[in-house]
Amino acid sequence: MNTQDGKIALITGGSRGLGRSMALHLARQGTGVILTYRSNRTEADAVVAEIAKLGGRAASLQLDTAIVAGFDEFIARLRETLTKTWGRDRFNFLVNNAGVGVHASFAETSEVQFDELMNVHLKGVFFLTQKLLPLIVDGGRIVNVSSGLARFSLPGYAAYASMKGAIEVLTKYLAKELGARKITVNVLAPGAIETDFGGGQVRDNSEVNRFVAANTALGRAGLPDDIGGAIAMLLSPDGGWITGQRIEASGGMFL
Repeated sequence: MNTQDGKIALITGGSRGLGRSMALHLARQGTGVILTYRSNRTEADAVVAEIAKLGGRAASLQLDTAIVAGFDEFIARLRETLTKTWGRDRFNFLVNNAGVGVHASFAETSEVQFDELMNVHLKGVFFLTQKLLPLIVDGGRIVNVSSGLARFSLPGYAAYASMKGAIEVLTKYLAKELGARKITVNVLAPGAIETDFGGGQVRDNSEVNRFVAANTALGRAGLPDDIGGAIAMLLSPDGGWITGQRIEASGGMFL
């Protein structure tokens, strides 16, 4: 059943992993999808084709969320895509999902690694969202993707988790400031998920996978569809009274 006919979502980093699952779940609800990719157009186009097979409409656009200087040009292409594909000039949902992973101890984290994480996970989210505000309809929704690592601590993720912690604070401020436009802003924080993120450790390393399962209430590591489903739930018609909240989708990891 299509419950979101006429709605359009922009998902950054939507060509693979969690973003791909988000795009497919939203498409099944009848939501139009614009997904961004950094370098692999083939993967992005494959998701667009899969959505078309579901009877939905989708488009893909190249975007490096770490390069703020490229945002104006991206928004021009986004406006063109909205007009060409949907006959619209604005969209409903923004999911700030694009991310990179760095695993390094605090003592060994370099300035280059720190800056890469900051540019993608904090600076990029801050300024892309800012520039997109005129294109988001009143009554729209924003979801910022964080991490369970902002709640619990595992060695090697000090810089990464710090950026996610900052995003969680930013989300509260956005919820407050955008409330006048009836735009909700929330955080979705996945736990450990079986994807290729961070070198695919949770998916491919059996020891890591067992460790995660043993410390998760539901007894397994997460799957991309667990997160895609959570995004679809948050962006459903029934999610409109939730704002300024951190929702963790981790299966009960480290309770």
